[in-house]
Amino acid sequence: MQDRSKPRIEKSDAEWREQLTPEQYRILRQAGTERAFTGPYWNSKEKGLYRCAGCDEPLFVSDTKFDSGCGWPSYFEPVKPDAVIELRDTSHGMVRTEIRCANCGGHLGHVFPDGPPPTGLRYCINGHAMVFEAE
Repeated sequence: MQDRSKPRIEKSDAEWREQLTPEQYRILRQAGTERAFTGPYWNSKEKGLYRCAGCDEPLFVSDTKFDSGCGWPSYFEPVKPDAVIELRDTSHGMVRTEIRCANCGGHLGHVFPDGPPPTGLRYCINGHAMVFEAE
């Protein structure tokens, strides 16, 4: 059984910089964030699949997307439980749960306990951390 606390894909920093746009690199590899209401997909209603911009792994489906009003794409659950890994984040003087792609370890965003049913969770994800595949 694979250790899911470690990503399956590992690349050098130079390889990531070559593959990703500067904004994708800043978010996925340096745990950055885009400003609210500025990134792709925050207001998208299109049906389809959201994949990791770093490795193309499926992350979220549009049926789980909802308008949280926070300015980032929000979902109430990942496409499968082991698609993301959760890490304790104590940066910026608060305690949050960081979400990373389980496949490549790219920073996606954070999860909060204030989402809608059925999970009560809000996966608040940077749009630049994903690519969209329309149905």
